[in-house]
Amino acid sequence: MTTLPAGLELRPLNIPASIDAPDAADFREMVRLRNLVYAEISGHDDGSMPADELLPLYQPQPETKRFAWIAVLDGEIVGRAGLDLPQEAGARTGNWLVELRRSAWGRGIGPAAFAEIERVAREEGRTILQSWAEHPAGDGPRLEAPTGFGSIPRDHAARFFLASGCSLEQIVRVSALELAGTRPRLQALLAEAEAAAAGYRVVQWTLPTPDEFVDAFAGMKARMVTDAPSADLEFDDEVWDADRVRRYETGYAGRHMLVTAAQHVDTGELAAFNELVIGKDRTAATSQEDTLVVAAHRGHRLGMLVKCAGLLAWHDVAPDSPRVITYNAEENRPMLSINERIGFAPTSYEGVWKKVLA
Repeated sequence: MTTLPAGLELRPLNIPASIDAPDAADFREMVRLRNLVYAEISGHDDGSMPADELLPLYQPQPETKRFAWIAVLDGEIVGRAGLDLPQEAGARTGNWLVELRRSAWGRGIGPAAFAEIERVAREEGRTILQSWAEHPAGDGPRLEAPTGFGSIPRDHAARFFLASGCSLEQIVRVSALELAGTRPRLQALLAEAEAAAAGYRVVQWTLPTPDEFVDAFAGMKARMVTDAPSADLEFDDEVWDADRVRRYETGYAGRHMLVTAAQHVDTGELAAFNELVIGKDRTAATSQEDTLVVAAHRGHRLGMLVKCAGLLAWHDVAPDSPRVITYNAEENRPMLSINERIGFAPTSYEGVWKKVLA
């Protein structure tokens, strides 16, 4: 077992059946801590989620084996740690996080939590650990991404990753679109995209995915780990079918997702899709989640088509949501160009870190 600093407990996080269950207190506190940490890092609450909306994402699924801990220092929850292990045959990777309140920095908690994560990963036969972390703008020395696209400050988080034996592999741009007044521009860009996408039509749905599209949607979701720019990161191939789509949808219980897809008219194939998500609070920020244009259908402005069609519909779905947040690899110039034309502007950057276990 990992040796812990005095007064520290890494307590396995209990996942309750409901947020009101008698054993849900630790989970509620973990979510409160999560939201506080994200606000400390970013300076805003756009990443905040209520506990009842986050809980479905923590329910067990056969695709992922999840380990989660809360860091309790002298009786106070000051951080959390997690390790997600894909369960596809031959999977080698694990995705992890360690997040702490600033008041708990410098107590050895981060290194102790990562040591436990690494210990579990080795026991589970994993050889690649990867993590995503926001690095706010700052002065001083910087770290360049080996892709040649982007850099981050050598800040507290970067020093922690480097000391843990991790290497910076990729920069992810976080961008925001302020929705007020965007309808005319979106209409004009959609008209351009429709002219270039002759032979395709837009189809939209809210969850659950209609039976007629569920198999094709599963095929596109499987491509997210193979078709998106991934630098020197490693991702285990994912197997998606209709059952997995239905399980995926349960993670959005209590929230609203709009899927906008492009369908090839002659074949009926789905060629691109975009997801927009918001919780019960329709005045909160919107999350633009997965967007993909299938490689065989690129070159027809389908990315612009599905994004603009989705955002126009969103004005009616969540008219009081102030902005849309999205994430893209800094080297993903085709998708960044689409976002920039729409009006997305960069707000922060994430580093993606990798450690190869000997």
